[in-house]
Amino acid sequence: MTEYVSTTPGLFPLPDWAKSELGDLKGHQKGDLIGGDESAAIAKAYGEARSEVIDEQHDAGLDRLVEGQLRWDDMLAHPLAVHDNVDTGGIVRYYDNNNFYRDPRVVGDLTPSGDVAAELNATAELTDGETPLQAVLPGPHSLSALATDEHYGDEAEFLAAIAEFLASEVESFPEHETLFLLDPSLVTSPPGDDLAPEVPEAIDTVASATDAEVVVHTYFGALEEKTYAHLLDADLDAVGFDIVAGDRKQTVYNASEYGCPSDVALGLADGQNTLVETAETLHERASWFTEQVPSTDFETVYLTTNTEPFYLPVTKFREKLSALSAAADLDREVTV
Repeated sequence: MTEYVSTTPGLFPLPDWAKSELGDLKGHQKGDLIGGDESAAIAKAYGEARSEVIDEQHDAGLDRLVEGQLRWDDMLAHPLAVHDNVDTGGIVRYYDNNNFYRDPRVVGDLTPSGDVAAELNATAELTDGETPLQAVLPGPHSLSALATDEHYGDEAEFLAAIAEFLASEVESFPEHETLFLLDPSLVTSPPGDDLAPEVPEAIDTVASATDAEVVVHTYFGALEEKTYAHLLDADLDAVGFDIVAGDRKQTVYNASEYGCPSDVALGLADGQNTLVETAETLHERASWFTEQVPSTDFETVYLTTNTEPFYLPVTKFREKLSALSAAADLDREVTV
């Protein structure tokens, strides 16, 4: 029997009150962005906002709880942007949208930092003890693609160092059921022939640091055929597909031609569009995909937004959480 799990890739929009309060506390210039050494007042505001978004996930009925990554001013580049051996350079466009992040220029060894682990430990203390915790990190390829290497001097060595750094973070995580590695650069900037075989090894390095189910979630379109084939060599439990953006036929072709893990994450709700899909629409999209790949007997299907939802107004974001939860309930009813 297929298990349907409602969840998100994290990186939530800040609650409106927190956006206003933190704007006053932090300022609005590049130098005011989070650097890992924020004041007690700023930390307190983020802590209150974290508690609020955990409550929202409980209220929506999601099957996995995430921290929300509200501090991540630099989006997926955050774990590097707050590292002691990383200098933040100029402002760079975040993928193909109107958001920007500080270029993380790695100038020294990527030693363990504990920043993300501290966030997740704080989250574990706020959960109900019944709904499983889901950890979120950038995938190693995306984090290396978003950064500038001024220390390692070799593309493959840099990717390996990024993977070791992420694994060291995971080793300090509290108990978690699932680990989502967000790797949109596999779609937008696929690795070249020389680097492509190194990507599954990098994922394996991170995955080996946890006993949780590991999901490599890709979005902003469909994976190239060769990239997908290499990705399947990784020790992962599920691949995440963007069912909203890009060429869905290519996604289905990849899954049918090269196979698909028995677990899959489906980006069903548009994380960048304010139109709130109904639970029935999300259910139909999930069914469409699973019916297109009849050779795979799916054990777990994660229902999620395709991208990070921080682009959305808070009210729309909350509605999409509820729709994802309701869609999972519909699937459970159909399965029963």
